[in-house]
Amino acid sequence: MAVLPFRPTPFFANKNRAFWNLQLAGWGGAFVFRASAAIANGQPLDLLAVILVTTITGFSITLVMSVIYRQLLGRQPFVTWSMTALVLVLCVIVHASIDAWVQGIYLAGATETTFAQRFIGLSYIPATLLIGWSALYYAINFFLTVEEQADRLERLEAQATSAQLAMLRYQLNPHFLFNTLNSISTLVLLKQTEPANAMLTRLSAFLRHTLITEPGSQVTLEQEIETLQLYLGIERMRFEERLRTHFEIAEDALQALLPSMLLQPLIENAIKYAVSPQEEGARISLTARVRNDRLQLTVEDTGPGIFGAGGYATSQGDLLTYAAAKSDSTGVGLPNIRSRLAQAYGDAHTFETRSGQGGGFTVFIEIPYEAEMKEEAESAIEPKPELAAQANAASNTTSEPVPAPTLGTGRAIGSNA
Repeated sequence: MAVLPFRPTPFFANKNRAFWNLQLAGWGGAFVFRASAAIANGQPLDLLAVILVTTITGFSITLVMSVIYRQLLGRQPFVTWSMTALVLVLCVIVHASIDAWVQGIYLAGATETTFAQRFIGLSYIPATLLIGWSALYYAINFFLTVEEQADRLERLEAQATSAQLAMLRYQLNPHFLFNTLNSISTLVLLKQTEPANAMLTRLSAFLRHTLITEPGSQVTLEQEIETLQLYLGIERMRFEERLRTHFEIAEDALQALLPSMLLQPLIENAIKYAVSPQEEGARISLTARVRNDRLQLTVEDTGPGIFGAGGYATSQGDLLTYAAAKSDSTGVGLPNIRSRLAQAYGDAHTFETRSGQGGGFTVFIEIPYEAEMKEEAESAIEPKPELAAQANAASNTTSEPVPAPTLGTGRAIGSNA
């Protein structure tokens, strides 16, 4: 997976421009400081020319140093620091020598100092400036290196999370297909070709619908319900009136964002362990509401539950799942959802499973409420002709229509009592 390009701090977005800005500002400030000190001490104004020459000298020497230092970056620490020290000593000698020569011209006849005396006396300022410049040069480059590494690490973590979410989403497809194709195989063995053909048609419509959203992406609750209606249309071909559903969705929850295909495994588990084992079937209810900027989702069924008469139990871990109680389970559904929620929301989510004394099983999910922008939502839920044709073809293959969602505040959506 490719790493996204590094985006540095805005000031250093153009490193060449940032270097020249710092160079001009630094040496310009050094000139102003030294000139101000000279004027404050009553020095003659022609001394400013000497200060200007020494400042230009320092400016020019640091340009050469920057080229050398750039070549030393990224090398072994011993090589970098030993060569830096050598270059720094040589540049201080050159700078001090030029300063001593200029001072000799400026003070010609006014003093009897030798070149060596002037060199020793003037070497302090070049040494201070060049050491400070070198320290600042390496400090800035170290900062940029650390920033780049932190940025890359953050992006890699984000990509790893995205890949993990995609993997978990892909895991659902074979899990769902296994159960559905097993049902179709049963219908074929019973020579019920028309229901089997209808189920295959609806399966193709459902899979086509799931391909619209990318794995690991988020969809609105309204879109998720549309996907559930397609899935329930497949299962009603098998269970008919034994499968009863009731959706109670608050209007403000319809545009809430959640990971795609989050609810389908819950409904699938409820069908497998509540509807399938009971001759009278079971009722599956989905409730969604928004409270305190949190989206609360509840999926419950009227099946036999897990513990029978074992009392009322709750758990946050993997122990209380259908997979823990059913030997024929693939163990994918609930652990998959728990992993996806952990990847997407970290500690900001709640996932609880409950089984009551009189039977039944409830899954409660609470995640941060994020609403899709209205314009994006209208574009996202705009009917697609090919998908509509597939859904219509699927509906026409059986006399039992698939309930279509009707949106309204506090009203049931897609109820099938």
